[in-house]
Amino acid sequence: MAITKEDIASVKGRGFLINRGTECFSGRLVSVGGLFTAEDLLAVSECAKKFGSGEVAFTSRLSAEIIGIPFEKIPEAEAFMAERGLYFGGTGAKVRPITACKGTTCIFGIIDTRALAKVIHDRFYVGMRGVALPHKFKISVGGCPNSCMKPSLNDVGIEGCRQGGVSLCRVYVGGTWGRTMQRMGTPLSTLYTAEEIPDVIEKVMLFYRENGKKKERLGALVDRVGIEALEAAIATDDLLLRRDAILAAPILE
Repeated sequence: MAITKEDIASVKGRGFLINRGTECFSGRLVSVGGLFTAEDLLAVSECAKKFGSGEVAFTSRLSAEIIGIPFEKIPEAEAFMAERGLYFGGTGAKVRPITACKGTTCIFGIIDTRALAKVIHDRFYVGMRGVALPHKFKISVGGCPNSCMKPSLNDVGIEGCRQGGVSLCRVYVGGTWGRTMQRMGTPLSTLYTAEEIPDVIEKVMLFYRENGKKKERLGALVDRVGIEALEAAIATDDLLLRRDAILAAPILE
């Protein structure tokens, strides 16, 4: 069958990207902070053999990408993986899959990256899946200042650190490193506990949703309005109290 531009667009938001020079697609299976069980990987392998080319590539966002799925087999692949508790996705102007290093088991890990990534995944990637944002929104969790997951290159990056012997989190905002914009994330002036991080992320996201313009990355917004404006906004619970109104309003042009 001939694949149209409409066909390609119709499945992109579901996590399927056209393979260059073919009429087949790579389907991105989203992990929870990069963690797959042995049973998950068996299912990925079976799906790749059954519906794809038999090849799997792991992305920089820690998704498992099954290569070579024909367009007409995409619904079957989705149903097959859903029966096994795995889902395709990870594209669009919304929260992207959460990445995390192995800080939970690493000797250098200061915070439990796996547990925090799971909380963030459930609350934002799953819980706010239908929320449109001005642009993509990437979140990363790093267990220590070794910065293996490069949290400072994410829209919101969390990095475990110690102050006075206490395990805390440093938060970077506005990081990105791509074709059109390169910007190191700006560290917030406050350190937070792991328990405080989800609310901090939501405040930053709501500030972005209310003030960002279409196709404007968070870093560009921070440069436009100033980090002081963002920090002042997240210092109170005003954004959380106005959550429904912010999400109901149109994105600025």
